[in-house]
Parts: sequence; structure tokens; C-alpha cells
Amino acid sequence: MQSRGSSHRLPGLALRSPISSFMLAMLATMASVYVAGRLWQDAENRVYLIKELDRRTGKTAISVDESLKMVACRDQHKKLAALEMELAAARHEGYVSKYGYGSESSDTNGAPSKKRLLAVIGILTGFESKNGRDAIRKSWVPSGAELKKLEEDKGVVVRFVIGRSANRGDSMDRAIDDENKHSKDFIVLDNVVEASEEVPKKTRLFLAHAVDTWDADFYVKVNDNIYVNIDSLGAMLSAHVDKPRVYLGCMKSGEVFSDSNHKWFEPDWWKFGDGKSYFRHASGEMFVISRALAQFISINRDILRTYAHDDVSVGSWFIGLDVNHVDEGKLCCSSWTSGAICSAV
Repeated sequence: MQSRGSSHRLPGLALRSPISSFMLAMLATMASVYVAGRLWQDAENRVYLIKELDRRTGKTAISVDESLKMVACRDQHKKLAALEMELAAARHEGYVSKYGYGSESSDTNGAPSKKRLLAVIGILTGFESKNGRDAIRKSWVPSGAELKKLEEDKGVVVRFVIGRSANRGDSMDRAIDDENKHSKDFIVLDNVVEASEEVPKKTRLFLAHAVDTWDADFYVKVNDNIYVNIDSLGAMLSAHVDKPRVYLGCMKSGEVFSDSNHKWFEPDWWKFGDGKSYFRHASGEMFVISRALAQFISINRDILRTYAHDDVSVGSWFIGLDVNHVDEGKLCCSSWTSGAICSAV
């Protein structure tokens, strides 16, 4: 009996099995179609959103790989900037000093070492100024062993600063190299073309080079038509050694000229507002900055903007910083005031 009953149920089971398989297959197909449709719709939406973003912002969408590369690059820049600031701070504390005549520095054991240099003076000069340099050497800048003695006794380094000819290696370059072999009093900036329009860049790279080469309390820029009383300069600077961010000079302002035919034409005149007046800055004849400011210029040398004139350019770099601007009348070289440290010829 059981065997017959069992035989009666078998056809029913056999009938339901193909139906179940068919239903499952149909459901699976419908699910696949649904998922594929949703994925297609999502892809279409993404394409539409990207195109709409490009249309509204004018920017092209970048891939994930490109985004990751950009993030990694930014992280490296941040790490590099942090290391540079740590190096600057270490120099400020005296851990990386090589010289010393101005303020005290310490060695790695904390014991006092030599004093830093008081000042590094850069005299900006040109190919055509050989007679002027010789006159300066006979007046306020010593030569030979006396130049080294000035560094050792008074902590003052003095160098002429010059770039290279646009025709690298020509007779002008060779003349400077020959002159330097005898005088040994030049800083030759190989990556600066010697030209009037390059003076702001030349000033920036001199200050960066000077602070990278000599550890001093102050860095001074002077034109080659200026005569300086080094003893008076040293006495004045000694009164400012305790100021970490000081900018000294004959502070001035003046009209911004938008006429391209004018001698003092400023191509970026529109950036100075409707009043067309420069912000306060030290005269380019002679100015002084402290070590911290020179380090700031060195670290940021590749991104600091220059204007048509070097004095305006230097003043612009300190606008957003906590800097002590000192309007020092003794550095007004053209006014011939009593007690002046410098004089123009």
C-alpha cells in the first residue's frame, strides 16, 4: 500500500520541480535586468552631473588616481614647508650657526659659542660700474686681508652682488670673474640675468643666498652709489639685536605710475587701488632686515611676487607679517641729514 501511495505522489513532485526551476530562473532574470538598469541609470546620472559641473564651473573633472596624486603632492609640500620652518627656527635658536659676532648662539651641548656675525652687506652693482667699485674699495670697503679682518673684528661681511650676462660666458662675465679672482669680494648670482628689470629678483636672491651662507643678525642691501659709515651702522644695529622681525630704512611711499612711457612705470599699477599710491616701504638705496625676515625670504623665494622696483617688492613681502617697521632717518642716504649713516654720490 505504501509503495502504491508513494508511486502516486511522484508525478506531482516531478510536475512541480520544472515549474519551480522556471520561476526561479525568471525571477533571477528579472532581478538581473533590474540591477543592470539601476547601474546604467546611476552611470547616466554621474555622467550628467559631471557634464553639468564642467559647464557651470568651467573645470574638467579629474580621475581618482589624479586626485590621489594631487593630495599626496600637497602633503609633501606641507611636510617640506614644515621642515623648512623647523630649520629656520633651529637657526634662530643657534643650532645651525656657523659664525657668530652679533647675538649669542649655543652649541649642541648648550654651551655658549662664538657670537654671530652682526651684518652681511650686499652692494648691488653692474657690469658698467668697475670705476665705482674701485672707488668704494678705496673708501669704505677694505680689500684683501683687511676685508677678512672686518669680518673677524666687527662681524661685518661686505660683498658686491652681480648677476650674469644674457650671453652667458661673454666678455662681461669674464671681466667680473677676473676682477673677483683678485678682489674676492663678489657674490655672483648665476641664475640672475644682469638687467635693470631684474633688480627685484636680484635683491630677493641676494637676501636668500646671504642668509643661507652666513649666519648674521642683519642683512643689508645697498646700491653701488652709496657710501656707508660701517662703525655708525654697527652701533645703530646693535640697538635692534633683540628685535626678531625688524625692517629698517628710510620709509617712504609715493605715486604709482600707470603710464608705460614713464621712467618709474609700474605694470601692476591697478593692484594699488584707485589712489595709485604705494604702501609704506624702505628706500631701495639702503635698507636692513633682521635674520628672521631673511629666512622668510629664503624659504619662500620661489613664490614671493616682485614688482617693477626692488624697494616696493621687499616692502610687499612684509605686509602680512608681524614686522616692526623702523623709519630710520639715518638711513635716508640722499637727504644728507646730520648723523647720517650713508650718503649718495
